[in-house]
Amino acid sequence: MGKLEEEYQGNVELVDNEDTGGDENQERGNWSNKFEFLLSCTGYAVGLGNVWRFPYLCFRNGGGAFLIPYVIMLAFAGLPLFFLEVSFGQYCSQGPITCWRAVPMFRGVGYGMLVVSSFVGIYYNVIIMYTLYYMFASFTAKLPWIGCGSAWNTIMCSDIVGDCLRAGGVVIKNNTCVLIRNQTAEVMAEYNITQDADGSYNLSGYTDPFKDSRSRPSEEYWKYNVLQESDSIGETGTIIWQLLLCLLLAWIIIYLCLIKGIKSSGKVVYFTATFPYVVLVILLVRGVTLPGYYDGVLFFITPKWERLAEPQVWLDAATQIFFSLSAAWGGLITLASYNKFHNNCYLDSVLVATLNCATSLFAGFVIFSIMGFMAHELGTTVDQVVDQGFGLAFIAYPEAVARLPISTLWAILFFIMLLTLGLDSQFTIMETVVTAIVDEFPTLRKKKPLVMLVACAIGFLLGFTCITRAGPYWVSLMDSYGAGFALLIYGLCECIAMSWFYGVKRFKNDIRTMIGSGWVDFPLFLWWPINWCCITPALLSFVLMFNWMNWSEPTYNGDYPAWARAIGWMMILSSIIWIPVIAIFEFIRTPGSLSDRWEAMSNPRENWGPSLGKFRLEAYETHAKNRSTFGGRLNPTGDIYDTSRTAEMGKAPAVRYSTGINNPGYDAPL
Repeated sequence: MGKLEEEYQGNVELVDNEDTGGDENQERGNWSNKFEFLLSCTGYAVGLGNVWRFPYLCFRNGGGAFLIPYVIMLAFAGLPLFFLEVSFGQYCSQGPITCWRAVPMFRGVGYGMLVVSSFVGIYYNVIIMYTLYYMFASFTAKLPWIGCGSAWNTIMCSDIVGDCLRAGGVVIKNNTCVLIRNQTAEVMAEYNITQDADGSYNLSGYTDPFKDSRSRPSEEYWKYNVLQESDSIGETGTIIWQLLLCLLLAWIIIYLCLIKGIKSSGKVVYFTATFPYVVLVILLVRGVTLPGYYDGVLFFITPKWERLAEPQVWLDAATQIFFSLSAAWGGLITLASYNKFHNNCYLDSVLVATLNCATSLFAGFVIFSIMGFMAHELGTTVDQVVDQGFGLAFIAYPEAVARLPISTLWAILFFIMLLTLGLDSQFTIMETVVTAIVDEFPTLRKKKPLVMLVACAIGFLLGFTCITRAGPYWVSLMDSYGAGFALLIYGLCECIAMSWFYGVKRFKNDIRTMIGSGWVDFPLFLWWPINWCCITPALLSFVLMFNWMNWSEPTYNGDYPAWARAIGWMMILSSIIWIPVIAIFEFIRTPGSLSDRWEAMSNPRENWGPSLGKFRLEAYETHAKNRSTFGGRLNPTGDIYDTSRTAEMGKAPAVRYSTGINNPGYDAPL
């Protein structure tokens, strides 16, 4: 490294720069290879929302025209934030809390990410529980959500009408099936039934008196057999033992796959991240061979250009791209923190983000080809059968595959696909929670499997409210209040902290240290600093304010009671209150004048920077050559750094510096 190396190598513990093929960071560990990181990132970003949310948004917001605001929001908001988080995590090799040594006053963002991930981890595994239930229920000759003859079906089941018509009858106003041949001329006229010359009955004018009140068999199976939902959130009822077993199995799967952290989950994602694509291809091939598929696909992609003038369309695009990429949860920082230092995080970010959006579009063709077939079978239009969220995954699509030949096979494939989509995201959610804890308390690192076990056990116990008869209300409550505003605030804080406080030039040179000057000095790279400083924060602010202005209290089978809404707001408050609380805490605990305190809390800690000494020296040299400051110190002191936690930096520093800017290897904060 030349002159700088000669000057500072006595103060920094240097190691061989050659890749030995093992872990670069022996303390925290690294991905076994680059492919594991890419698959884990892809599995985390490509989740259930790509299958059950994007296709519905696309058709609702102008079909193919929706892709224009979607791609624009990807370029100006989603991708810049995705790249920022991956670069941030890889550079410092720290979790979502300790990474904020870069700008200590924003450390509350990390605690907030931990809280939100914990909330989401509870109910996300409940969704995995539902997919396990349906998967096991699919191993039967006749899928249980077919027909209206089961114990859970009601007299309003829609298939009763079809069964009655096939038997030569009609349903009358008392909801009973009567034979047409036994009815008087007055009754037949009342129901618009005529008799042709050959003696057959013409039912083209007949309408079921209870048409608007009917429910599909798949809907009744979901509500009355799987969920067994009560009339309100206050009517808890008993625990549903079938769901209890499925929830326990879901948490056992999560723990076993994460028992060795990224070393075990990195192997599992070879299957869980790739299998959904195999199933999507199979379902698409099957879908385009079915009658009516073209109407469904056409309904999905036909552009309605006039919709682009509506602000809600742009808001939906920004919200979907933000949540689809899983930005601001802390997961991307966590996954990237296990990368080797010189991994090309730039190409990885562009590749994963692009693949995520392409998957959403591809899933849309799969879903709508099947929905077109279902509409053809029911003799209705696509918009009458399509749905989103739980309605698509557990009502509409199961009903559609039930109408296919070999329906059991297609149902099993579909629910295994949903299972693997959910598992990938849950892996990262739980890894984020545990990594944040063990990075904050390094003495727990050697006990990480135990920490993971405790986290999974707590998640299992807290999920008990979701497996009672009031469970659906709690899942909807956590889904509505658990993230939402908080994630937008975190993303905004990340942009402000890294570009305005930390310094966009310094951050560029951090990236330069990792991937080289060739990428950073390329003219198109200016796109990223411009977005981090201005465009992305502006877009996130717009989305945040628009969401706030259009906020309405969530409902589920009617309004939530006041106490339930209070719990929801407490969830929101508990995830964002850390930002001001930690900022105030940092201000209070820092000695000195007001300006000294502000300088200390708004600038990097001396232990900020790459984890390993050799990369700290390399970063220092890169910053010096490119006229920016390293921010940290080559070897941190014990003055503002707890010496009992030097395990975070590897071995204890070889040299102790005294406080002051005249020490070699230390950059003035500003």
